[in-house]
Amino acid sequence: MRREPAPTAPFIRIAGVGKRFGCREEPTQALQGVSLDIPRNSFVSLVGHSGCGKSTLLRIVSGLESASEGEVAIDGLSPRAYGRDRPMGFVFQESALMPWKSVLDNVRLPLDVLGVGMPAEREARACAFIELVRLAGFEHHFPPQLSGGMRQRASIARSLAYAPEVLLLDEPFGALDDFTRREMGDELLRIWAERQCTVLFVTHSLSEAVLLSDQVVVLAPRPGRIQQVLPIDLPRPRDAGVRRSPRFAAYVAQLETMIFGGRA
Repeated sequence: MRREPAPTAPFIRIAGVGKRFGCREEPTQALQGVSLDIPRNSFVSLVGHSGCGKSTLLRIVSGLESASEGEVAIDGLSPRAYGRDRPMGFVFQESALMPWKSVLDNVRLPLDVLGVGMPAEREARACAFIELVRLAGFEHHFPPQLSGGMRQRASIARSLAYAPEVLLLDEPFGALDDFTRREMGDELLRIWAERQCTVLFVTHSLSEAVLLSDQVVVLAPRPGRIQQVLPIDLPRPRDAGVRRSPRFAAYVAQLETMIFGGRA
């Protein structure tokens, strides 16, 4: 009799997570009963109306916020325990670079703080990631001298420099123009393909979510809860041709129907 392989535990498990803000007498329920399993090295996007708790959920996974109920486990550890022992990257909507430090110094900063290797090794590693995000030649520029897209590239390089197994991105391209945003989406796909890690990505762009993701999680608002999980079965690597395909358009239309109820 053939024995079935044991199921693989999810790399990130979100189980019954709820989050309340405010005073005990009149709390605001931001999230309620959120459960989600995320496989290792997958790319998962969170979409939904503003105020549905996407960023709050991301912060709970990162350990920056605590859940009011339920739990999150990353490779069997709580987010804070995981973050103490293993690297986790977080990219915010604003690049959060230190304006008085060069691109090289910003990217090297977490390596310096963590004391990774010798100084020459840290500089070489930072330069490698600057090259990965196609900022070679701008190592000694300062953030005010860069475009918004270039600053976000530097921010992504900084988050990747210490080889995180988990990369959390909170609307990182939201402040960019449409052309730069599309370019950054393509760059993120390329970087993720080269430096595999588990990505949880918050976006308001449905086409961006379809292009990038293995699955798209739709959150319903007030309180935030999972409405549906849509697997994206499109071939990788994904390029401009994928965007023009009928299947791509069908996935975007499906998400629009889920979120807007056919009123998009």
